[in-house]
Amino acid sequence: MSRPAALSAAAAAGVAALVAALLLLQPEDLGKGASVSMAETESLPKLREDFRMQNKSVFILGASGETGRVLLKEILEQGLFSKVTLIGRRKLTLDEEAYKNVNQEVVDFEKLDDYASAFQGHDVGFSCLGTTRKKAGAEGFVRVDRDYVLKSAELAKSGGCKHFNLLSSKGADKSSNFLYLQVKGEVEARVEELKFDRYSIFRPGVLLCDRRESRPGEWLVRKFFGSLPESWASGHSVPVITVVRAMLNNAVRPSDKKKELLDNKAIHDLGKADDSLKP
Repeated sequence: MSRPAALSAAAAAGVAALVAALLLLQPEDLGKGASVSMAETESLPKLREDFRMQNKSVFILGASGETGRVLLKEILEQGLFSKVTLIGRRKLTLDEEAYKNVNQEVVDFEKLDDYASAFQGHDVGFSCLGTTRKKAGAEGFVRVDRDYVLKSAELAKSGGCKHFNLLSSKGADKSSNFLYLQVKGEVEARVEELKFDRYSIFRPGVLLCDRRESRPGEWLVRKFFGSLPESWASGHSVPVITVVRAMLNNAVRPSDKKKELLDNKAIHDLGKADDSLKP
């Protein structure tokens, strides 16, 4: 690709990303349990200890992405699960000692039924799987973000998974005219039909991270939110580490709800709950 063409493509990606960001600047759909009481916050250390004693198994979809990578690191640091399995299309290089007991299942997402055993025997599952329209095209994006996630959830449910956690997006709506939000809404609804014992949906705003993969459009969006007042930016964006900690803090606390929807505010509150315990 010529330099002018490359610049044009980058500019188009930037404009598209900004449009997406502006679409996310809409009122929150407040999920149940959006606030975290001080009593709940103070109970988190005990809840984690009780959770560890249950010797649960977990799998992660999308551990090669930014959120999945941080989630894996945090799971290992907190030592919440007795068995950790990554399910992906390729084996990741995990050289550090902390990762030595991580299991990896390499699957072909186009033939997932042939790999049903990879989804057997996990108590908890986290789906951070996703791609972009720019990287995979419209059809590829739908296939990854909806079809792969849904099929994985089906196999996980059949394999005994009790608690399925889905990383979605602020503004997800299956009736949206914007493909990204439409697909996110569709997969939310279709996974709900599987009737997991517990189903937690996380709808963060723009994810703030230093992505390893170069995505000029996302860089532009991060700059855009970085220029906004902090109170405004925090309503529509969130650091990846905060999302991950919210996921894990939510997992360890008991719930009698079949479905939980955590919006961007709830993610901020729950992901930063431990901060209030620090002197």
